[in-house]
Amino acid sequence: MSVIKELTAPELLERFEEDKKQLSRLKINHAVNPLENPMKIREYKKSVARILTELRNRNNNKKMN
Repeated sequence: MSVIKELTAPELLERFEEDKKQLSRLKINHAVNPLENPMKIREYKKSVARILTELRNRNNNKKMN
């Protein structure tokens, strides 16, 4: 989480897109052939959610100021 807070907004958006793509790939691969470590899907879901939360917090802080 501390890494996410240190990133700038454009970097967060870029990382969000990358993690979202990776999550989609993992889901598709898992549907075809079970993954060796299915917990990776959960990790990417949480990462995407954390990034979205940070972006919303930053957006709300801008509106308040």
